[in-house]
Amino acid sequence: MNLLDELTLEELDPEQRELAECIGLEAYKKLVATYAGETITIRMPDRLTIERRNNKIREEFNGYNFAELAHRYELTERQIRYIVATEVTRRRNEPLANQISFFDE
Repeated sequence: MNLLDELTLEELDPEQRELAECIGLEAYKKLVATYAGETITIRMPDRLTIERRNNKIREEFNGYNFAELAHRYELTERQIRYIVATEVTRRRNEPLANQISFFDE
């Protein structure tokens, strides 16, 4: 018999009770069983979604809208330029329409 299975919210101190109420008592018990005594880090929401945000910025980038994107995503223009740098390089290296290449047959 596992005593953790019988644990109730009332038996927890206020800090642990708040956590258990936030994620649910069963999830709390699983968390305790897995990570008891260890330090775990809960990421800030923006750190979890940064890649998604950067992909959206790249999709919305039209080659000129640095300031607009900076305002929309609450970043600096320098940050936007850093995020879209590979896209800028790719666009600069694309051949122009109807441009002939030495490597085309």
